[in-house]
Amino acid sequence: MTATLTHPWLIWDLGKPHACLSFAPYRGGFVSAQQIAWREVRNADLPPDFDVISWLEGQVDERLDHADQAIAMLTSRDIRFHHFDTAVVGETKAEALVTLGLSNAERIGHRRLAHPEEYGTINIAARLNQCLSETAMIEALTIMAEARTAAVMEARYEVMVSGAPVIATGTGTDCLTLACVQGEDLQHAYAGLHTEIGHALGRVVYDAVRTACDTYLSEEATA
Repeated sequence: MTATLTHPWLIWDLGKPHACLSFAPYRGGFVSAQQIAWREVRNADLPPDFDVISWLEGQVDERLDHADQAIAMLTSRDIRFHHFDTAVVGETKAEALVTLGLSNAERIGHRRLAHPEEYGTINIAARLNQCLSETAMIEALTIMAEARTAAVMEARYEVMVSGAPVIATGTGTDCLTLACVQGEDLQHAYAGLHTEIGHALGRVVYDAVRTACDTYLSEEATA
């Protein structure tokens, strides 16, 4: 992994352009990218009605030499507390880099009122050494989300819904980015849980998120 931490940026350089899929606020969707960046912000930096997208575009242009080959996410988590993990299954190597805060935690199927001082989030970037079709990339992104949810639920972080505590499944501002080797000749059509790709990707995201949850909860317990 080549990740550079220069506050307020955490930048993962993938070494060469990758086929990527994300819902990141900067260059989301299906794009080609070599760098995946986290921009740390304070909650006060994002007041209501603030044009976050335009601001982030300007920040990326200022910081990155090749903004057209980057994806950028936002986090209020201290980016020093990032977590990296690797999983290898057969011919597949999966890597994940995660930042995690749970102050904005949610339970799926519910919606709590978000306050500016509670913009915690889970940002996950994963890289595969395999080439996937666009359909398989969509499938792989759902596996990342499933792994995230499983790890958060097993951490048993509680939120109040209708006056009762329930186990959180994520946060209201999570962001996922998947990067795969580019190419057309050896594209995998599937990336489900029965494949080694799904196995490795699910494993690495689960492990990284679970470690990040433990770190966050430990900090919260001693705060």
